[in-house]
Amino acid sequence: MRILIIEDEVEQCQLLQFRLKKEGFSSDICYDGDEAGYYLSQNAYDLVLLDRMLPNKDGIQILNEMRKKGNGTPVIMITALGELDDRVSVLDSGADDYIVKPYEFKELMARIRCILRRPSSIENINVVTCSDITYNNDVKILNGPKNSCTLSNKEGDLLDLFLHNPDQTIPRQNILTRIWGADYEIEDGNLDNYIYFVRRRLNNVGSSLAIKTIRGIGYRLITEEQSCSAK
Repeated sequence: MRILIIEDEVEQCQLLQFRLKKEGFSSDICYDGDEAGYYLSQNAYDLVLLDRMLPNKDGIQILNEMRKKGNGTPVIMITALGELDDRVSVLDSGADDYIVKPYEFKELMARIRCILRRPSSIENINVVTCSDITYNNDVKILNGPKNSCTLSNKEGDLLDLFLHNPDQTIPRQNILTRIWGADYEIEDGNLDNYIYFVRRRLNNVGSSLAIKTIRGIGYRLITEEQSCSAK
């Protein structure tokens, strides 16, 4: 599981990253609202820990922007404002949970575990319609304008990851971790081979979707701003 920590208190942010690592979570950290937007646009996360008060953009603004862009990544808001109206505004803005400073790490871990037990959009929603295709990850069948085809397990999981993160650049390492696992040894060129296979599948079914290489970073599924939906 990969977590994004958005917290402007540097020492606290780094300590939280260290403690999460001991619990088996990998994480990225950033310290202000503008930087948060960059991380959220470039990476796919399983959870965001979002401080309420930040430089440049506050947590509510970041959360509103995420939800308007269709980013449904679970968010736990970390706030020093514990009044009822503030808690209500946090939840109404789209947060999945909140925790009030100062907090105990054990409580935060309990809230994280609670959220991660919920059905995940990537792991549990298996039929996705995007632009001119429909993909069923249960049976690995891709339907397009011209015909249908069956994908291998790795091809299917790779396409499923892109379809749940349309028009977002996903770094190579994130893809390798999601599809093959953090401890799996794989030659870097194998990812390029599977990207080629998925591109060929999309072409074979007559789809207009394209997987673009973002040189030096990773890949992005280009949908020409057409919406993708899961059911």
